[in-house]
Amino acid sequence: MTSNLAQQNQLAQPVKLANQPEVAAFLEQVSGLDNGQGNPRLKTIMQRLLTDACRAIDDLDIRPEEFWKAVNYLNALGTAKETALLAAGLGLEHYLDLRMDAEDARAGAEGGTPRTIEGPLYVANAPLCQQEARLDDGTDPGEALFMQGQVLDVNGKPVANALVDVWHANTKGMYSYFDPSQSEYNLRRRIVADAEGRYRFRSIVPSGYGCPPQGPTQQLLDQLGRHGQRPAHIHFFISAEGYEHLTTQINLDGDEYLHDDFAYATRDELIAHIKHVDDQARAAEQGVDGRFAEIEFDFTLRPATEETRQQRRERLRALEA
Repeated sequence: MTSNLAQQNQLAQPVKLANQPEVAAFLEQVSGLDNGQGNPRLKTIMQRLLTDACRAIDDLDIRPEEFWKAVNYLNALGTAKETALLAAGLGLEHYLDLRMDAEDARAGAEGGTPRTIEGPLYVANAPLCQQEARLDDGTDPGEALFMQGQVLDVNGKPVANALVDVWHANTKGMYSYFDPSQSEYNLRRRIVADAEGRYRFRSIVPSGYGCPPQGPTQQLLDQLGRHGQRPAHIHFFISAEGYEHLTTQINLDGDEYLHDDFAYATRDELIAHIKHVDDQARAAEQGVDGRFAEIEFDFTLRPATEETRQQRRERLRALEA
């Protein structure tokens, strides 16, 4: 009787093969580690990922039906071009920021405006403007926004001629280029700050957005019991010769998703106070009718200890040569 129970218990346990020597050798062969060709770094990464995947299959007793469902999901994710969106939604892009923060702390790098995720919606080569710009094309009826500030170093001194590359969504939460209804480079500009590091632009107050409700990212989030909403925000690349490139974004206070961002991009230091102005005389000075909004926000750059840190991280971006 005892023997039968033990046998039944053994049969009920998932089969585990990933740690067996012959499987390890097989995965080395699959990863190309047994040959002298190809990319050694990629081989090492692939071998680790495959080993971890096989261990997960063992430990969680992932069934063939579940495996192929996941494969089909990845196909749908690629077809919808939402892979980068899901990377943000699963916190992986934020985790990369956490690792870079830890590397900075270990190296003793202090100060500077915090980084946060870039997201998947940057478009290169926006029109270049001097000191100030208008981002919107005038077709969106949203509330006019005037934002200004300075680019400073860690000692509070202006960074002359810093480049402020800015982009954000319209009042429907949509981005130009990815939304064909918008004009080219709508709500996107590159602004060269003046000798005092000052920049200024006029735009509209953006809305937050949600993942496409029928898309594969939201479908997975639904299974996780999570929403796919982002608070209203404005993206920035800030750069200057001799300084570390900064990838960041500000989130607008008062948004219901400010501290519940599905992409985990909110940082307290990056919450911008938005002031709504109802003064008609001031509105006339600004050339707008009715209420408008103002944001004051300064960016602080750290000195670059290596030339490579002056450049933004390499990744595939729209219209980037």
